[in-house]
Formats: sequence, C-alpha cells, structure tokens
Amino acid sequence: MKIMQLLPALNAGGVERGTLDLARALARAGHQSTVVSSGGAMVTQLESEGSQHFTLPIHKKSFISLLQVRPLRQLISKEQPDILHVRSRVPAWLAYLAWRKLDAIGRPHLISTAHGLYSINPYSAIMARAERVIAISECVSTYLLNNYAGYLQHRPEIIYRGVDTDEFNPGVQAPAGWRNDIEAAFPNLRGKRWLLLPGRLSRWKGQEDFIQLILRLSRTRNDIHGIILGSAEPNKQRYAKELKQAVTDLHLDQHLTFVGHRSDIRYWYSESALVYNLSKRPEPFGRTVIESAAIGTPIIGYNIGGPAESLGACFPQGLVDQNDTEVLFTRTQELLEGPRQRARLAVQFTLQRQVERTLAVYRSLLNTSPGDHSGD
Repeated sequence: MKIMQLLPALNAGGVERGTLDLARALARAGHQSTVVSSGGAMVTQLESEGSQHFTLPIHKKSFISLLQVRPLRQLISKEQPDILHVRSRVPAWLAYLAWRKLDAIGRPHLISTAHGLYSINPYSAIMARAERVIAISECVSTYLLNNYAGYLQHRPEIIYRGVDTDEFNPGVQAPAGWRNDIEAAFPNLRGKRWLLLPGRLSRWKGQEDFIQLILRLSRTRNDIHGIILGSAEPNKQRYAKELKQAVTDLHLDQHLTFVGHRSDIRYWYSESALVYNLSKRPEPFGRTVIESAAIGTPIIGYNIGGPAESLGACFPQGLVDQNDTEVLFTRTQELLEGPRQRARLAVQFTLQRQVERTLAVYRSLLNTSPGDHSGD
C-alpha cells in the first residue's frame, strides 16, 4: 500500500507529530510512506525513519496557493498513491482540487483527519468532504456532526491519536545525573515533589489557575514545587511576561519555575508527582494526558473536551469539573497525601492501535470499487 500524507509544514506541533508517528509505523510495516509539505525541521527525521518527502508550498492561506494545484496533481499522477491523507485545511483544499480532476477510475482514495474544532465556514468544511473522515476524539466527531453533517459522506471514524509506548512507558527513567543537572539549572526544584503543567503559554491553557493552585499549596506545604513547561509563540510573548510577573508579585519565585520548551519531556513526566491539564476551553485532544498516563504519572484535569476523554479512560480520579478550583486543590492534596497511585494508558490511546485502525480505514476504501469514488 502506498500512502501520501499532506500537511502545511513539518515543524513542531501536534499535527506534525501525528504525521511522523504514522509515517514511521507505515514504513515499519512495509508500506510506502510519502509526505508532502512545505518542509521544516522534522523532514530529516521523517526521511531517516523510512518515508519519502516532497516539498511543495502548500501552507499559505492565500489564493496564490492555488498555483500549487497543478504541480500537486502532477505529483499524485507520478507517484500513484493508493491513499491521499490530508491533515489540514489549505493542503486539503489543494489536494481536493487536484484530486477531483483526476480520472475517477484510477485516482487514489481521499481521506482527511480532523485534528481540530475548526471555525464554522465553507473554508473549514473541506475537512468533511473527503471519502472518509477520521476524528481524533469523540469531541471532534460530535463537532463535525453538529456543524458539517451536510458535507459528510459517512459518520466520522473516531481514531484517537496514539502514544508510542516504545518511547513513553512505565519503565522510563531519567538518565544518571539528569535530575542533578536539572536541579543545578533550577535550584528551587531540589528536594521537592514536582507538580507539572506542560503546554504552550496561552491564556486558555490554564497557567493562571495553576499559579493560584501553587500559591494556595505553598501556604501549608514546603514539599512541593510547581513547574510550567512550555514556551510562548511570538504573538504570546506579552502574556508570558504577564505570567512571570504575576509569579513574582505573588512571591512565588521559590515555589514555581518556568522551564521553557523541553525535548526531554518524558523524564519530566517520570520525575513528577502529578501532571496537570487545565485548559479553559475544549481542546480536540490531550496528548500530555496520554503521554503522562503511558509513564504512569497521575494526571489532574478539567472535565471538558478531548483531554477529558483520555483522562476518563486512563485516570478518571483525576477529573475535576471545569474551573472548580476548590476541587482542584482538594484533589491535589488527596493524591499527594494518599497512597501513590498510577495512571494506566488505555489501549485505544496507543500508537499501535491508532495505526491498526487507520490501516483498517485505508483497506476498507481500497476494497470499494473505483466507481464508488465520490466527493465531486
């Protein structure tokens, strides 16, 4: 089987991570994996793991991107993939316009993965116009059914994004000297139980609730230290400064540390007493929840959106009603003071299950006759 995935670029992000994970698994299983994007820092890894990359500028939200329809159609005709798998709106439009002009008898099947809760408009509707649509959570599936039912040919197939259990598992241990090096760089972490909030710095990611939680805990406990792991995008630098100033104004510098973006996040999970996901609005999925669960570290999170689905399956005792900061505090105390509990990764959130389910969708389409292609 030959699969061509399309996305805007291969830099850091959830869509990019999911594309690389699937591409690696496809190559390992003996399938031909190709990816089309405008390029990026992750291309080298993609190619080293057995996939082929084609560079086309399919990332700009501009009418000028329509100039890429013909080159993309030529590439598809040359490479002859069995499956075109689109993962973002601009590449989806370009792929759709290229695909629909190909001979319906011989063209590949078109699949989309809806990674987000897209704005409701005709532009976003392209993610529902593929022959099959994969939703990364029940939350996303419900959103598509509520807002794009008229475009869907079939009910979305829910296939959760999966964690690679070779990388994230209960046996993960930080290398010798790792914690000493971290505590040398961030001395206030030394000798404390770490409470970890991973995620980019954004007003709806819950950093403010986390700061208030650490403030309240610090009044009666001297054994914990809050860690905010993640960086701010260029347009969020002002908010990052506001957060850091708030920590200083609350005299929390000795109790809470910003450690920035980290490529060694699995060791932060394994060394933490608790991990948090405190998003203030529904997110399509919660990768930090399943990564932490795969390692076994307990997670506390608000009961909204995709993260609540994974948390409910992997560590339901960590669910807290949205914005209920009182229960957030008491649940933290209970988990810190009670017997050590372990989260367990549910099988539907493993990369292996994601690949198996995705391949099943591919095969189901390939088993249909060429004349069953639709979407024009």
